[in-house]
Amino acid sequence: MDLAYSPEYEAFREEVRAFLAKHGPSAPRRFGVSRPSEEAIVWQKLLIEHGYAARTIPKQYGGYGAEPDILKSRIIAEEFTAARVPMGLAGQGISMFVPTLLELGTEEQKKQFIEPTLKGEIVWCQGYSEPGSGSDLASLQTRAHEDGDDFIINGQKIWTSTAHASDMMFCLVRTEPDAPKHQGISYLIFSMKTPGIEVRPLTTMTGHAEFNEVFFTDVRVPRTQIVGERGQGWFVANATLKHERGMLGDPNQAATRLREIVDLMHKETLDGQRLIDNPLFRDRLVQLQARVAAMQFHGLRLLTAATKKEDAGIARLIVKLQGCEINHQLAALAIDALGELGVLYSGSPHLRADGMWQHRYMFDLGLIIGGGTAQIQKNIISEHGLGMPREPKLVKA
Repeated sequence: MDLAYSPEYEAFREEVRAFLAKHGPSAPRRFGVSRPSEEAIVWQKLLIEHGYAARTIPKQYGGYGAEPDILKSRIIAEEFTAARVPMGLAGQGISMFVPTLLELGTEEQKKQFIEPTLKGEIVWCQGYSEPGSGSDLASLQTRAHEDGDDFIINGQKIWTSTAHASDMMFCLVRTEPDAPKHQGISYLIFSMKTPGIEVRPLTTMTGHAEFNEVFFTDVRVPRTQIVGERGQGWFVANATLKHERGMLGDPNQAATRLREIVDLMHKETLDGQRLIDNPLFRDRLVQLQARVAAMQFHGLRLLTAATKKEDAGIARLIVKLQGCEINHQLAALAIDALGELGVLYSGSPHLRADGMWQHRYMFDLGLIIGGGTAQIQKNIISEHGLGMPREPKLVKA
């Protein structure tokens, strides 16, 4: 099997390396927490102009407009990761909503929302989970009924990432209460400044409010602000989830973290010995290195399917399941490598990297649940991918 790239692709790789050599040293290291920083927005604009972000999104929607070429996209990811240079803005709007809109939105919706979202001018949040509808998302109860040219929404969402700092929400609501639960849902988009929306931040164990509760009281949304057809929200939502799970399990992110830990273990010592030379720590590192490599090779499997225009099917779910678990285990290794400094958190002058590893360790634990819990992902993989019997349902008392 010849895995070498052709001369055309090697020439493209050199172009990317030249860009990184010129602009990489001035790339932003902080992109903002809930909203992009000014330097991140400037960096995003530069990447789009050179085709390293929004590469295949048509120019009329604010993208670079290149023809889809999966190998070139992979080369970009490989070189940015190797150079430890940020790829640009991501998040729920760019990584999840934009590809959904390209696939299922109207022309008017694409022209209105895609370009400002790519530029970081519009920040989005996702209104999916509810207090009683997490893993069983189709059981959601937030409702919308028609009133003239509008929908009127009442209900509640929870675990809504960045809702406190977002401009817009893409949201699942029940528009047909008497229809089967998967068939009565619609996918609406609306401004977070719409009257009747209340956002209550939820402070997590990180000490920050990454998540929120969102309450809707007679929120009026024009009926035109629906993606797809009425009652087809479950189909649209799954298109979004497909992109979310890929975003949460990016193997390039794991590879970058692995390199950061290698650097850390070269610097930190135990009884005068570098941790990279300690057999116990080195063994843990090598085990995680093998798992990250497996993720990257699985990415090649998905790449092959994409180049052949084949549906990767259940293989996509492995990305999210493994990615989130590995990222948490990488953070755990970093915490242990820091020794007594690993138990410190905000406010200490002895923190390494501003407490980045401590924050990641706690936040990544939540991502194992978010976007589809690991337990549910395993059930889907086993039942639909491996043909195992369905999990038995509990008998009601």
